[in-house]
Amino acid sequence: MNMMKTLLLMTGMTVLLVYLGDHFGGRQGMVMALVLAGGMNLFTYWFSDKIALMSYGARQVTEAEAPELHAIVRGLATRAGIPMPRVHIIPSASPNAFATGRNPAHASVAVTEGITRLLDRAELEGVIAHELAHIKHRDILLATVVATLAGAITMIARMAGWAAMFGGYGGRDRDRGGGLAGLALMIVAPLAALLIQLWISRTREYGADEGGARIAGNPHGLAGALEKLSRGAQAVPMNASPSSAHLFIVNPLSGKSLMSMFATHPPLEERIARLRAMPRG
Repeated sequence: MNMMKTLLLMTGMTVLLVYLGDHFGGRQGMVMALVLAGGMNLFTYWFSDKIALMSYGARQVTEAEAPELHAIVRGLATRAGIPMPRVHIIPSASPNAFATGRNPAHASVAVTEGITRLLDRAELEGVIAHELAHIKHRDILLATVVATLAGAITMIARMAGWAAMFGGYGGRDRDRGGGLAGLALMIVAPLAALLIQLWISRTREYGADEGGARIAGNPHGLAGALEKLSRGAQAVPMNASPSSAHLFIVNPLSGKSLMSMFATHPPLEERIARLRAMPRG
């Protein structure tokens, strides 16, 4: 199901780019956009996880560098029945974490320095189990592709919008409304990208919470972690991009940006209540 959603997203991105190419450049622009879309789809499939990790300065750590973290990840990965993912640490005091990769055999778990200092072992196990559930459910590729494509949609829409408003594409765009079309594009395209993030993220978080609680065998560890992370993310907001905010276990933009009004995560109170209602073991 998640692979089908990924294919639909890539197809939608192709259609959008071809439309933009035709709108601003005619047949030649449409052909160029089709080539660009094909290249972007291949690039996002193979490298979107690396883009996500690099954008937050995540550094892969060895077992010698982070023995306790590696032990937690290895033990929970064994219980989940998935290969041991690569372990990364993000140099940020804001407590958060995410998983990425195109499949369980090529997956990574990234945690911030802040989360390792804030949580106790049971709570950290709950967070890691949540991220491993994302990997096991095979929705990490979908989430990472969404992050990359959302950023690309926003960037391309801004470039095309400004070019249309200032007549950068000759007469074709002006004949179609030029400046007004460009302004509308700058507003509508990023909003569409945000709505895609909302659609993807909200449902997957509930599933990962439940799956993570079962992997860890202790739903209260994850519930306690979410309570601490909610306060920690608000106290120390992360310098995160809105296009990739949905990757994290809690919204990294809380209390920092107007984008937090369009939260890509379900209410933490509801997530915590669901976990508290689950039995141990």
